[in-house]
Amino acid sequence: MGTNQHPGARHQPSSGSDYRKAETGPDVTRDNVNAMRELEQAAMAKRTGADRVAAAIARFCGSISFVWIHVALFAGWIGYNVAPWFTPFDPFPFIFLTLVVSLEAIFLSTFILISQNYDMRVSERRNQLDLQINLLAEQESTKILQMLERIARKVGAHVGDDPQVRALEEATRPDTLVKQIDEAYRQESSPPGEDGKP
Repeated sequence: MGTNQHPGARHQPSSGSDYRKAETGPDVTRDNVNAMRELEQAAMAKRTGADRVAAAIARFCGSISFVWIHVALFAGWIGYNVAPWFTPFDPFPFIFLTLVVSLEAIFLSTFILISQNYDMRVSERRNQLDLQINLLAEQESTKILQMLERIARKVGAHVGDDPQVRALEEATRPDTLVKQIDEAYRQESSPPGEDGKP
């Protein structure tokens, strides 16, 4: 039960009591980077065996080594079967080679799709995290504006009703924003001369 810690443990913001207690700019960014790294490591640790295998195969298929291996195999296969001093086991038009390549393409495309599905799930989690942080920041900004408005009134620095401030003090409704975005895209995609309304 010693107190030895990993060399980077002092920078890890995993514990709730130590998080967000950085005193300098580099400390803040380091804590943020470490927090995101921990989230990435946790997500990687939760991968299934199929996800790990698919990711490894997809990573290898995307390398130049994969290309050169196939160039060598295809060149050797075709060269052996067209050379006059060898007995061909797959003569032209190389039907067996076509079968092998087709089967390989089917399995490789499946592994790549599995890997992409996992990446898509990770991306969706990141988007959700980003959305929640943005919503929280908007709520905090709205509350700060409301508090500043009250302070301004208290100290006599209030200069009158500003419609922009009033609008910003109101809580942003995500469903309203979605409707506005949909309407904007609908109007953009509508033919000239139409307003996009049904």
